[in-house]
Amino acid sequence: MASGGGARAPGVNVVRATDLTKTYAADGVEVRALRSVSVDVEAGSFIAFIGPSGSGKTTLLNLLGCLDKPTSGQLEVAGIDVTRLGRRHAAAFRGARIGFVFQSFNLVPVLTAFENVEYPLVMVQDRPAGERRSRVLELLGAVGMADQRDKRPEQLSGGQKQRVAIARALVTRPELVLADEPTANLDRETAYTIIALMKKMRDEVGTTFLFATHDTRIIGAAEIVYTIEDGRLTGRREQRG
Repeated sequence: MASGGGARAPGVNVVRATDLTKTYAADGVEVRALRSVSVDVEAGSFIAFIGPSGSGKTTLLNLLGCLDKPTSGQLEVAGIDVTRLGRRHAAAFRGARIGFVFQSFNLVPVLTAFENVEYPLVMVQDRPAGERRSRVLELLGAVGMADQRDKRPEQLSGGQKQRVAIARALVTRPELVLADEPTANLDRETAYTIIALMKKMRDEVGTTFLFATHDTRIIGAAEIVYTIEDGRLTGRREQRG
């Protein structure tokens, strides 16, 4: 995979979060999804956030990805104070700098697998057609979906949709990828292939990967593992990955 994108030098913090708190109101009851979470993430990191369902993992990724704003606390992503961005600027920032893999895939139903992966290159980066085609086919091939490129999401299995979603997240060579249970629908062999692809991209492009996961395959591949419980970071361990 050729280098490119907006990779930052190792040792530079791509994420700096300080005392992040997120509170929701549910049926008149205040729910604290995150409680004073602080974490710095160096560029090129491969990090897993683990913890029980409902512990705050997805909420944290949503904040880091500028999909939501914290109730309080400070958050910088790629050197930008994203808490100050309005909706329009936050959307532009996400498109230019961040790739997402959602549990629900979020594929566009009327587009083929090829078109879904190509979409960010058209809407966000406005790349030439030849470059778009080459990059899309490269990623579809890497996730084992080149032969399914003309199928729409309704014609694909859950695992196939997941692979298309992963290719779409990587196609812009983003600075940061946020992945919520990215291997949940994948068989063992495919999951390891995807993890290897992500590590290759990290090594060649400098992309930072943050995962919310229960999958022991990703946890084992991560270099840093954070534990979240009841909205708090309760543990951190470094490992070879």
